[in-house]
Amino acid sequence: MGAKRAEEVTSVQITARSDYAVRSALELAATYPQLMTIDRIVSDQDMPRKFVEAILSQLRRSGIVQTQRGCAGGYTLTRDPTQIFVGEIIRSVDGPLAEVHGVRPHELEYEGTATHVPELWVSLRSSMRVVLDTVSLAQLLAGRFPARVRRFANADDAWLPR
Repeated sequence: MGAKRAEEVTSVQITARSDYAVRSALELAATYPQLMTIDRIVSDQDMPRKFVEAILSQLRRSGIVQTQRGCAGGYTLTRDPTQIFVGEIIRSVDGPLAEVHGVRPHELEYEGTATHVPELWVSLRSSMRVVLDTVSLAQLLAGRFPARVRRFANADDAWLPR
């Protein structure tokens, strides 16, 4: 692969799709294994119905959510909330956790002074995995994060904007 240049810098974004997917999954985790209607999910979380319908469809295709039709129908998780991790949900609706101009960090090659930048982006992706792939829906629902994740949130400057 030839050299690629970073032409603009943007912040790491958590999309509305990822946010709504995690919040919808948390609603399902709270009532697991019972079914929950989409009306209840969107009203409890104040989210747009059409958007959530599309997200739940993606989560169903990814094997995270299952549906049951009919008047007693609704949505539920396919597995126990202890076995579903936030990273899995985000990947199912938004794809890879980190990309640079649509390219995965480990596929980048820069030349000259930027030779080591891909290693930085891979490290960033790795740190995102530490958080997103170790926090299950059950842990998030209970607010009981693994110690190494809790350390990130408890850092002195974690809640300060920059």
